[in-house]
Amino acid sequence: MKKDNMNFRQIHLDFHTSEKISGIGADFNKKQYQEALLAGHINSVTTFSKCHHGYAYHPTKVNDMHPGLNFDLLKAQIEAAHEIGVKTPGYISVGYDEKSARRHPEWLHQDREHHFDNFSVPHYHLMCLNTPYLDYVLNQIAEVVENYDVDGLFLDIVGVRACYCNTCVKTMLDAGLDPDDPENALALGEKVYANYVKRVRETVDAIKPGLPIFHNGGHIRKGRRDLAYANTHLELESLPTGGWGYDHFPMSARYVQNLNLEYLGMTGKFHTSWGEFGGFKHPNALRYETALSVAHGAKCSIGDQLAPNGRMDMTTYELIGQAYAEIEEKEPWLHQVTPVCDIALLTQEAVANSHSVAQDGSGQGISDVGASRMLLEGHYQFSIVDMETDFNQYKVMILPDNIPVDETLASKLRAFVNNGGKLLASGTSGICAASDSGFGTAKGFLFDFGAAWKGTGEFIPSYVRPLQDNPYESDYIMYTPYQRVKADGGRLLAHAVPPYFNRTAEHFCSHLHTPSAGMPDSAGMIEGPDGIYIAWEIFRDYAERGELIAKRVVHQALDILLGKRKSIQTNLGSMGVTTFMKQTEENRYIAHLLYAVPTKRGNGIEVIEDIYPVSGIEITVNVPEPIKKVTLEPQGKEIPFTYEDNCVTIKDITVDCHQMIVLHY
Repeated sequence: MKKDNMNFRQIHLDFHTSEKISGIGADFNKKQYQEALLAGHINSVTTFSKCHHGYAYHPTKVNDMHPGLNFDLLKAQIEAAHEIGVKTPGYISVGYDEKSARRHPEWLHQDREHHFDNFSVPHYHLMCLNTPYLDYVLNQIAEVVENYDVDGLFLDIVGVRACYCNTCVKTMLDAGLDPDDPENALALGEKVYANYVKRVRETVDAIKPGLPIFHNGGHIRKGRRDLAYANTHLELESLPTGGWGYDHFPMSARYVQNLNLEYLGMTGKFHTSWGEFGGFKHPNALRYETALSVAHGAKCSIGDQLAPNGRMDMTTYELIGQAYAEIEEKEPWLHQVTPVCDIALLTQEAVANSHSVAQDGSGQGISDVGASRMLLEGHYQFSIVDMETDFNQYKVMILPDNIPVDETLASKLRAFVNNGGKLLASGTSGICAASDSGFGTAKGFLFDFGAAWKGTGEFIPSYVRPLQDNPYESDYIMYTPYQRVKADGGRLLAHAVPPYFNRTAEHFCSHLHTPSAGMPDSAGMIEGPDGIYIAWEIFRDYAERGELIAKRVVHQALDILLGKRKSIQTNLGSMGVTTFMKQTEENRYIAHLLYAVPTKRGNGIEVIEDIYPVSGIEITVNVPEPIKKVTLEPQGKEIPFTYEDNCVTIKDITVDCHQMIVLHY
């Protein structure tokens, strides 16, 4: 079980402040600072040593103190926080240092075109850690750890990057490598980042062995456990209104929950994103976002930005306090929990990272997003896994749309199936399309779906005709390519139906696409001994278009594969979120139910404002242990339940943003 050393109610207190501003910290007041932290129910605040502008907020021998500052602000903040029992991890900007970028342009990271970033545009410039800049940063880290009682380090804007600065090009040439080959630059980027992580750990441990360190790259890359384990814990930066959306955090959390590291969810108090002064979320948004964190086994962090004068904005901390007061009350049911999951989602991102370690960029695959949405909306309990995960702890494994299956993965999946697991594959996942792939001369399915592969269908779009829950035998549009599949002993669950013809200059019909020709030409969904296969890239279809039929087809397949083994069934509705945790030391399970409806405001920003209680909610939970009692927490109210065939059913629940249902055994 992972350690439980992190605090639940944290603040990431940004302080990126231009050298053109004077009076830095002039209005800082210890009492006012403490009053804000107490009003916010905060027990950890990440405090700045050096910001993106490159200046220190304390006296320094290895950097320059901010020219507008005339006292040790870092020391004052740490002492004020520690006096009231609040931890203070220290922040140092690594990747951005605008002062150094202008003084030492030879230290800048450069793109493949060998051009510096434009200095006429107001933005930060990225530094290269293969230059003397690394030693410069390490000296700053050593100074802070030596001189200040920081409770950890948050090192920002770092990651594996291809760089074409003079130093990196010379490094490649000296090694006999062609710098014009992107793979060489990426491989060097891996070495540079690994060296940086190693040097940081050595620098810190020489002074304060074991001090917690997190290297922030903005996204935890699935399939790169080596990068995750460079940290003592993980901070999942995920501001829904700041470009991440409400999809990102659940996907990150459901991956890192398997890594045996503590982790927190980092949102922000801002209406939009980092750097926004005077922008405030509605209190209900922070209530929901922090509840979403703890429901996924995470601690909480909320981003704020301190004004240049050093005075804390009390409106912000009254706002944050409304959310954190609720988290504080719930903490007894949040410690040392383990997620209970039925389904494993093997994502495109995780497989891609495992196939090629040196990759620039870390975005989530579109099919990954579609699969996660379907699972969340159907209240399926799932984890996101990589190639290093023990598959046998799950009941169903999803291979979304185009997962390449090599011999290593095929062997793991066969062992999973032989152990009683079931597969749900779609698109080209699990199909061997070439005779020279290492699987012998056979083409077709690598697993027994009771079907034979006949190649890729020629029609886009095409139609699905479900054979269950389709009383009028309607054909439903599917916009992604499909595979032509013939039933070969499997149970047919849906037909694939082509249109009359593809839309071309010569052949077209109506405004958008050609209608169904009405005659199925292959299997659209089929079940065999190893699981179920769906012929379309159905998860991408859902991510891009949100078609209800796509979700219905997948949910039907999962319900068949899980049977009576589904951990949670509920009528909460598709906008609700459920998670299921086990608190072994307390002999109890915790089912988390959340409900809020994000709406689009402005230019695509998702906002949560109004949260209304939903009543009449029913939940059935499948657990092996006999349940002694069920309580609503933190209300401490015991409620009635029925128990039959290992299933506990609770009725007439009201969910007001977040409700915990605790099953005691």
